[in-house]
Amino acid sequence: MAYVSTNPSNTSDVVTEIELGTSRTFVDAARRAKAAQRAWARVPAPVRGQVIGNIGRLVEANFEPLAQLVTREIGKPIAEARGEVQEIVDTANFFVGEGRRLYGQTVPSEMTDKQLFTFRNPVGVAAIITAGNFPVAVPSWYIIPALLCGNSVVWKPAEYSAASAQAFYDVFQAAGIPDGVFEIVFAEGSETFNGLEQALQESLVDKVGFTGSSEVGVRIGELCGRHLQTPCLELGGKNPMVVTEDADLDLAVQGALFAGFGSAGQRCTSLGTAIVHESVYDEFLSRFVEAVAAATVGDPTSDVLYGPLLDEKFALAYEKYLGWIGEHHTVHGPTGRITDSSPRNGFTGANGFFYHPAIVSGVRADDELFLQETFGPIVGVMKYSDLDEAIELGNKPGYGLSCSIYTTDPNKAFRFRAGISAGMVSVNNSTSGAEAHLPFGGNGKSGNGSRQSGVWVLDQFTRWQSMNWDYSGKLQKAQMDTLEIGANLDFRLG
Repeated sequence: MAYVSTNPSNTSDVVTEIELGTSRTFVDAARRAKAAQRAWARVPAPVRGQVIGNIGRLVEANFEPLAQLVTREIGKPIAEARGEVQEIVDTANFFVGEGRRLYGQTVPSEMTDKQLFTFRNPVGVAAIITAGNFPVAVPSWYIIPALLCGNSVVWKPAEYSAASAQAFYDVFQAAGIPDGVFEIVFAEGSETFNGLEQALQESLVDKVGFTGSSEVGVRIGELCGRHLQTPCLELGGKNPMVVTEDADLDLAVQGALFAGFGSAGQRCTSLGTAIVHESVYDEFLSRFVEAVAAATVGDPTSDVLYGPLLDEKFALAYEKYLGWIGEHHTVHGPTGRITDSSPRNGFTGANGFFYHPAIVSGVRADDELFLQETFGPIVGVMKYSDLDEAIELGNKPGYGLSCSIYTTDPNKAFRFRAGISAGMVSVNNSTSGAEAHLPFGGNGKSGNGSRQSGVWVLDQFTRWQSMNWDYSGKLQKAQMDTLEIGANLDFRLG
């Protein structure tokens, strides 16, 4: 079946056309990856690190074409697209050195003439399934460390970012990765799931990494659990931003603007609800509304706050989220698609999936708008009276990916950190913005506690193996043949 990827800023612009595979396509790719993995694992880790270094240099050499392609295909503002490509470079630069630091440990034995060791071994074949809102950065978080650790990879990117995915794959292949070690599969979601199910049944996949919706993450978690595997799940978010009574409001507004509306609110780390202290609520809301009204929306190749929604299916889903706005809410400005009959001041776009930014105040803790992820340019605003209440509200939706607090009081910052369930906490900064060497991931409906990036991701793509070596020439039994040193435990100072 053919799939046509179009430019969401100009739907008449066809970016690429691909042929979608079937479940068998996925299984065949997993079989090739399985056949190639052992030879790749035998390549010394520092040499695998050199391949990762090649990837970094090649991405730098193809930096601008890759960024421009991301902007054209998914409508991400060019400044953010360049930042996304830089994340691949940063990730590669970090893991180059990890090829020389896949450390195990020597451990002292309780017996003489015996040594204990630990080793990191590759998991095997990693099946990586990613969304298209970060079509090249997020895949690099999985694929680079997986390859470095000696795994082979089968990658299923989103169809609507197929051209970006193919370019990413081509750059990686040029870095010297052997045949079969890195496979790409384009397939629709249900075919991918069926293929993954069959590959797991045939023991062709040893680790699954998934970035996408919480609903699909639950299904993948269930499937992997039946095979006694623990997937790496990076799912949705309903990320709170708490603004305290002592916050720098101008800074908080800047953070809310970028977190809520950067990438058109289509990040898993996008701001969901601003939870603002009642004493500064009116002032914050007034400044936030003013800042959003002044922001430029439109052509993502220029300097804009955000461009279009990623694809038609996301526009349709966003229309549903707008339907959650109720009579008790106050909407600040127009909502829905930007059209000639519903214009926006300063709009620079054309024929695409462009939507007005929506600020909704008067949000309540039992609103769907508060409880559910809203993947698009909409931010809720609500009041709180004390910090414990704000923390409780921040935790209530059950997600636990990212959050932020704006305060000038260190006590509040650390109380918030200790009470909030999110895997990532920002103080006086946006809910969005990951660095390549810091653990990334969430809890609850946002994930299963797995982490990406930095040294922490190594635990996703390696398994610890212990070895004991007894060179005493006799059988020494643990806990039984150990040396005992006597002591007078009845001794007391007189």
